[in-house]
Formats: sequence, structure tokens, C-alpha cells
Amino acid sequence: MPSNRHLRITAAVTGSLALAAGLTACGGSSSATDSKGGGEKVVTVYSADGLKSDKGDGWYDQVFADFTKKTGIEVKYVEGGSGEMVQRAVREKTNTQADVLITLPPFIQQADGKGLLQAYTPQGADKVNGANKSSDGKWTSVVNNYFGFIYNKKELAAAPKTWEELLDPKYKGKLQYSTPGVAGDGTAVLIKAMHDFGGKEQANEYLKKLQANNVGPSSSTSKLAPKTDKGELLVANGDVQMNFAQSKSMPNLGIWFPAKDGGKPTTFSLPYAAGLVAKAPHTENGKKLLDYLLSEDAQKLVSGVGGGFPARTDVKPTDANAVELTKLMTGVEIFEPDWADIDKNLTGYVDAWKSATGS
Repeated sequence: MPSNRHLRITAAVTGSLALAAGLTACGGSSSATDSKGGGEKVVTVYSADGLKSDKGDGWYDQVFADFTKKTGIEVKYVEGGSGEMVQRAVREKTNTQADVLITLPPFIQQADGKGLLQAYTPQGADKVNGANKSSDGKWTSVVNNYFGFIYNKKELAAAPKTWEELLDPKYKGKLQYSTPGVAGDGTAVLIKAMHDFGGKEQANEYLKKLQANNVGPSSSTSKLAPKTDKGELLVANGDVQMNFAQSKSMPNLGIWFPAKDGGKPTTFSLPYAAGLVAKAPHTENGKKLLDYLLSEDAQKLVSGVGGGFPARTDVKPTDANAVELTKLMTGVEIFEPDWADIDKNLTGYVDAWKSATGS
């Protein structure tokens, strides 16, 4: 998920944090002397937005603070779009700054393909489903999530049901989705449309029509939610975890899943996947953080604090958020994208979308 915001340098601080559901979703070291774990008590995370809150009550806020309290290791945090974070890490390959990279598919696969990740299997990774981790240990999901759309519940009596409804002129200038190829959730729009409409050409034929109502490109998915809550937009894209967390402070947000006319609403898993950066300046600290993110303590906070789904299958939350999220996903058909194909052909898919929409 992308961010049009200027990159933020954030250090996790110790202390108690409210366990309310939070929102969103540059650090770097200079004298990186502890590549084997013996130097600075710091770890730098490059992440897609969605798990940290401007109010300090997001999942990252809580687990980073707990991690620092437990280990004494300070977390330096850099947030941006999935593609943005990968490209930044690529630019820094000769002077690596990040220790841990957390992005959405297909960008975590892209990071691996660009040689940005080194193999490390965190403690607890054996409890993560095979589809949510790489077979060679290069990345493991730390929070499960699903792609979705949002709408303004105050302005619309009910959520739209189909893609086709979004072509209605009433959505002109009131609909926006983040940019495929830049934003994780924006790329997800293209992936879902290709699935629902039966292929690249059919999807782009539809998205070309939708362009008449589309406000225009956005490198940030998370900033679309405030616009939707205020009524500046009626419909936008997002993802369940981020939007569910945002809805706690944005009461007009509703989450829905488009169906093709005559079909069922669909979605797919869009997890936050974490990997240890190759030639990381603080490798041992990065390993410790990955272990902690998959610990039972951290995973038990995923739904209650972060509004997401635990990556570990043995952690089964029963909090109010977990119950609400289960209801939200009821009746939605979940498909599994061919990530290998998407990783290989992403540039072509995005170029075709650009050509069709004039973006």
C-alpha cells in the first residue's frame, strides 16, 4: 500500500499504548557496525503503510514498543508504498540502510527477485500457511489481510454490489483507486479485475470505461479513506485490515467486495510479508524483530489492535474485532492469484493498464 505522504522517520518508544484499533499503513543507520549483532541497539524497518497509526495506537506502535522494552533495540521506521519501498531498497543496495522489508505481494516477490532479501526462517514460521511464505525462507507473512473496497455509508444507503454499478455517472469525480504498479492495493485492483472479468484484455476494457468516473492516479491508498469518510469520494479501493482500523475513527467508512454482474463478491489474500534484507546493517537485530513479529504475544494483538488477521494458524482471536471481521468475510469467495505469473508479467500488465486508461 502506498503512501503519497513524505517519508516519515519514526522511532518506536517504550511505554503503554492504547489497545484501540489503529490506522495507517528516514530511518537508517550510519555506523552500521553490528551486522553480526554486536553493535548498535537499533533495527530499521521499511514497510508498506497500514499497520502504524498517526495516533500511536496501531499494531506496529504496540509491538515495536513491546519489542524495544523487551530487547532494548530501538525500531527506526520508514513508511511508503510497497513498490516505493522496494525501489528505495534497490537504490540503496550499495549502501544498505534497511534491516527488515515488509510489503504486499507481488512486491515482496519482486524484492526477492531483485536480490534484496536473504534467507531467514523466523521462529513461529512453521505455523504460517505455505501459501503465505516462501519455500526458500526469503519472506514470511506477519499479518494476513484481504483486498477490498470502501464506500461512504452516509452518502450511499447501501454498498454497491458490482463492478458495473461503478460505471454509473453518479460516481463521476467521486471514485478513485490507487495506482497499479506503484501501490500494493492499486495493483490489487488490476489483479482482481483480471480474475473477475476473465483476463487482461477484458479487465482493461472495463477499467477503460471506469476511467470516465475516476478522479485520477494516487500513489497512496491510505489517504483515500479520509476522502471517502468526508464524502469527497463515494468509493475507493483499500484493504480489509487498513480500512477496518481506519473505520474506528472514520465512522462513515464501509467495506465491500465488488462482484462481476451475475457473479459472487470475490477477494484474495494480500498479506503483509516480511523479509530480512540482504547485507542488512543490523542483521541479528532484524532476525530478533522478525521472531517477535511472529511471536504469540504479537500475533494475539493483530485483530484487537491492528484490525487484521493473524498470520499464525494456531492463534485464533475471539475479540470483538475478530468476530466483526469474520462476519465481514462471510459469503465472499476467496481466490488465490498466480503470484509467480504476476511477478513475471507485472510490468506488462501495468503497461497494458496504462495504455487502456491513458494513465
